[in-house]
Amino acid sequence: MIDDDKIIEGCKAGKKQAQSRLYKKYAPAMLGVCLRYCSNMADAEDVLQEGFIKVFNYIKNFRGEGSFEGWIRRIMVNTALTHIKKNTKYSFEDIENIPSNYQEEEDVVYAPVSPEVLIKVIQSLPDGYRSVVNLYIFEGYPHKEIAEIMGISESTSKSQLSKAKKFLRRKLEEKNKVLTTVTANG
Repeated sequence: MIDDDKIIEGCKAGKKQAQSRLYKKYAPAMLGVCLRYCSNMADAEDVLQEGFIKVFNYIKNFRGEGSFEGWIRRIMVNTALTHIKKNTKYSFEDIENIPSNYQEEEDVVYAPVSPEVLIKVIQSLPDGYRSVVNLYIFEGYPHKEIAEIMGISESTSKSQLSKAKKFLRRKLEEKNKVLTTVTANG
């Protein structure tokens, strides 16, 4: 297997075979990143393609500092956020009227959830909530940076993350009850 350095050098030289290898190696993982930001597969695939075009156009700028996969991931995240900003207005209204007295139970243990179910539940979030969840939980951005990236206040980022977590928890609880009922009834 050819290592990343050789693939990168080939891509910098514009070799189609190297670009194909790079795409085949990283596309599956990057599609997962795109799926977390997009509400459906078609949009995720569009973002993935657009992101790889940027990767190939800017690969000459990659200096080998840090992880190459991390560099690609950052391009995919930025491409997804740009796609969302262009195609929708961030939506931060209350989701399905989560009661204000809803209490999070910190010590509750939930049954395992498949990655497919988790992605579907995350995709069900409105774009703004989904973006905050992804940037904070999966990408590790602090609220201050999320606010700058999304053009919102830091407190809005924090409150939207809290509301999104409640929504996700409720949806996962519903899925868990359905799965438990189906399993119990056999």
